[in-house]
Amino acid sequence: MIKEVIGVGNTEMEALSDAKKQLGIADDEDVNFEVVQRPEKKKFGLFGGNPAKVKAWINISPAKTAEEFLKNILNAMNLKELTVKAEENEKGVNFKIEGEDVGYVIGRRGETLDALQYLTSLAVNHKSDDDYFKVTVDTGNYREKREKTLEILGRKVAFKVAKTGKKVVLEPMNPYERRIIHTAVQKVNGAYSESEGENANRHVVILPDPKAKPYRRNNNYNKNRGKKPYANTKPQEEPNADAPKREPINEGGEFGLYGRIDK
Repeated sequence: MIKEVIGVGNTEMEALSDAKKQLGIADDEDVNFEVVQRPEKKKFGLFGGNPAKVKAWINISPAKTAEEFLKNILNAMNLKELTVKAEENEKGVNFKIEGEDVGYVIGRRGETLDALQYLTSLAVNHKSDDDYFKVTVDTGNYREKREKTLEILGRKVAFKVAKTGKKVVLEPMNPYERRIIHTAVQKVNGAYSESEGENANRHVVILPDPKAKPYRRNNNYNKNRGKKPYANTKPQEEPNADAPKREPINEGGEFGLYGRIDK
């Protein structure tokens, strides 16, 4: 990804130095640049005149672009004391935000964290013609804990729906969280899930499966509790005297089927 800026100064060298400062590189480092406008002195020291302008650019990785963007947002939120650690992988980058004020970054049920992740991903991918670059923003393993909570919720509600036969409507969630709920419900017999609503109001509905057998509680234990087991009054038949007698087959040789057993 290319990052370019326009530097301004009284001379071309000053304009180039200003451009390097905007790019965040040292003044003695090399950079690609071109002169956009040469300086013009004022006539009689009073009229006209233009400063020098230099366009400079550098190639930066998507991960670096995302990191700079995320840090700028945190600074704008007056959360300058937070630190951002980046872990690159083959498909994208994972950011972990650390510090004392991470609660402000999470927000209500992770809404602020999701917004930071969405905006950072948009900043990286909106002008890129390359493959999609995945950005994940997390703090204190919040996403892992949230995923486990949603899995438990999905299974618990699915069991309830299968037992009562009544559907349950969950609160609106983002696509990632809805996917976790759908996966959890699929593991429960007697219930299935669908997504309804539009945009921010899209939510998951868990319904009873009409093809599944109705849930029935086994009450045989309570019904037979305290009763004595009945005896089998059916008389046993006498063995057939005419049937040929056969000795049991020993397939294990002199040691028997399971080997020799010493007493």
